Amino acid sequence: MEIYVDPDRCIGCEICVDTCPDIFEMQADGLSHVKKDAAACDPGGCCEEAAELCPTDAIFIDGKPR
Repeated sequence: MEIYVDPDRCIGCEICVDTCPDIFEMQADGLSHVKKDAAACDPGGCCEEAAELCPTDAIFIDGKPR
Protein backbone atom coordinates (compact mmCIF):
# COMPACT_ATOMS: atom_id res chain seq x y z
CA MET A 1 0.00 0.00 0.00
CA GLU A 2 1.33 3.42 -0.94
CA ILE A 3 0.56 6.12 1.62
CA TYR A 4 0.76 9.87 1.06
CA VAL A 5 -0.15 12.89 3.21
CA ASP A 6 -1.26 15.92 1.19
CA PRO A 7 0.49 18.92 2.81
CA ASP A 8 -2.11 21.29 1.39
CA ARG A 9 -4.87 19.47 3.30
CA CYS A 10 -3.06 18.49 6.50
CA ILE A 11 -3.80 20.73 9.50
CA GLY A 12 -1.35 19.03 11.89
CA CYS A 13 -4.00 17.62 14.24
CA GLU A 14 -1.83 14.52 14.93
CA ILE A 15 -4.72 12.05 14.77
CA CYS A 16 -2.80 9.93 12.28
CA VAL A 17 0.32 9.94 14.46
CA ASP A 18 -1.71 8.90 17.51
CA THR A 19 -3.50 6.20 15.52
CA CYS A 20 -0.56 4.83 13.55
CA PRO A 21 2.79 5.98 15.00
CA ASP A 22 4.85 3.42 13.09
CA ILE A 23 3.87 5.08 9.80
CA PHE A 24 3.18 8.77 10.49
CA GLU A 25 5.25 11.44 12.23
CA MET A 26 5.02 15.18 12.79
CA GLN A 27 7.85 17.24 11.32
CA ALA A 28 9.20 20.75 11.86
CA ASP A 29 6.66 22.23 9.43
CA GLY A 30 3.89 21.24 11.86
CA LEU A 31 2.41 18.72 9.43
CA SER A 32 2.18 14.95 9.34
CA HIS A 33 4.48 13.00 7.05
CA VAL A 34 4.94 9.34 6.22
CA LYS A 35 8.13 8.13 7.88
CA LYS A 36 10.93 7.46 5.41
CA ASP A 37 11.64 4.10 7.03
CA ALA A 38 7.98 3.16 7.52
CA ALA A 39 7.10 -0.40 6.77
CA ALA A 40 4.20 -0.96 4.42
CA CYS A 41 0.84 -0.84 6.12
CA ASP A 42 -1.31 -3.94 6.00
CA PRO A 43 -4.75 -3.71 4.38
CA GLY A 44 -7.27 -3.02 7.12
CA GLY A 45 -4.51 -1.84 9.43
CA CYS A 46 -3.88 1.39 11.26
CA CYS A 47 -3.13 3.37 8.06
CA GLU A 48 -6.68 2.94 6.86
CA GLU A 49 -8.02 3.82 10.30
CA ALA A 50 -5.87 6.96 10.39
CA ALA A 51 -7.10 7.95 6.94
CA GLU A 52 -10.72 7.47 7.96
CA LEU A 53 -10.21 9.58 11.11
CA CYS A 54 -8.41 12.42 9.30
CA PRO A 55 -10.74 15.44 9.49
CA THR A 56 -9.43 16.94 6.23
CA ASP A 57 -9.06 13.76 4.14
CA ALA A 58 -5.34 14.51 3.78
CA ILE A 59 -4.24 10.87 3.76
CA PHE A 60 -4.18 9.05 0.45
CA ILE A 61 -3.77 5.29 0.20
CA ASP A 62 -2.88 3.88 -3.20
CA GLY A 63 -3.55 7.28 -4.75
CA LYS A 64 -7.09 7.69 -3.38
CA PRO A 65 -8.32 9.75 -0.43
CA ARG A 66 -10.07 7.77 2.31
